[in-house]
Amino acid sequence: MWINGGPGCSSSIGLFMELGPCTVADNPKGVNDTKRNPYSWNERANIFFVDEPVNVGFSQARHGQVVGTAEEAGRDIAAFISIWFDTFSEFRGREFHMAGESYGGRYLPVFASAVHDQNKWLEAQGKDPINLKSVMIGNGITSSYTTTESYFPYQCTVHADLNQTVQSIGKCIEMAESVPRCKRMLEKDCINSHDATACSIAAGYCTDTIGSSFIYAGVNPYDVSKPCTLEELSDSLCYPEIKKIGTYLNLPEVRKYLGVEKEGKWDSCDNGVGSAFAASLDASGQTWLYVSQLLERGISVLNYVGTLDFICNYIGNEMWMEALEWTGKDKYNAAEYKEWEIDGKKAGEYKSHNKLTFLKIWGAGHMVPMDQPKRALSFLNHWLKNGKIE
Repeated sequence: MWINGGPGCSSSIGLFMELGPCTVADNPKGVNDTKRNPYSWNERANIFFVDEPVNVGFSQARHGQVVGTAEEAGRDIAAFISIWFDTFSEFRGREFHMAGESYGGRYLPVFASAVHDQNKWLEAQGKDPINLKSVMIGNGITSSYTTTESYFPYQCTVHADLNQTVQSIGKCIEMAESVPRCKRMLEKDCINSHDATACSIAAGYCTDTIGSSFIYAGVNPYDVSKPCTLEELSDSLCYPEIKKIGTYLNLPEVRKYLGVEKEGKWDSCDNGVGSAFAASLDASGQTWLYVSQLLERGISVLNYVGTLDFICNYIGNEMWMEALEWTGKDKYNAAEYKEWEIDGKKAGEYKSHNKLTFLKIWGAGHMVPMDQPKRALSFLNHWLKNGKIE
């Protein structure tokens, strides 16, 4: 299974831009205006792409239902997956892996936990349990707290495969002064007390002083090696391919071929879903707790991150993984990074212990399968075959 993030963004982005069997041709006019993707992940596995929560992409609620938290969406996903395996019974019992990116770092641990916990109910009903094997998070935001804290070192130091800082000295000084205060506010008002009003104020302060800092750098927040204006960010998230996907999916011929019933045009991200999740302060959830519980139950977790991504960067992911409380914590933290090579050349580095693996991928931004398709397919092949990176 694959899901994109947002919250509220369509997995058609992953399907047609990153890891699906086809990309959209230039100036699409009909249903066959696609091109084969030689690095599609279905070279190795059967994949379905899910638009969730409800109202994302072509999905819709027949009775006006609205989903506003990852936990609510998780119950929907668990039910859907059970129905999917009932419908396509030839896949029952096969290994099931849940993958995604961005806000998928929040979704996936919650969704996988719901699938795991549902298995007891399925067995009680005389049904086969879902053979959940692993969770694969790509450039995810599993901890909004460490992600926010990481924005200063990511922009203001030289690291990984970046040979210069991203941000100006003046802005870095402002951020350095804001980080300790932001950290205290978030811990006090979002973790310790979870007061909705106070947490909202804290999150707003941190966004204004730290989270939106990339605006002043003039770079693509999803790939800091590339420029992007605010207009381009608003129009297409800095990727013209998204508009091309929209053109294709809104063709009457395509919508008829897909059996789309939803009225209105396809959008890459649904603002209503994003607003509902923001109103519930869903991003403030302590998602790492779900990760630790999955690990304790033998579910493997791979966190892979392109090092050129600012918005869900590898430093913030590294921080929450090292702080994670689980029985393998000490040995995971003591493990040393190993070079990861593709065709005899360094492509990144990784560390692992037991069921937890962290992979940094050089030369890739937020969307690893698009930026480094060969490297992405390589790690997928090893992960699905051996449950580890080699």
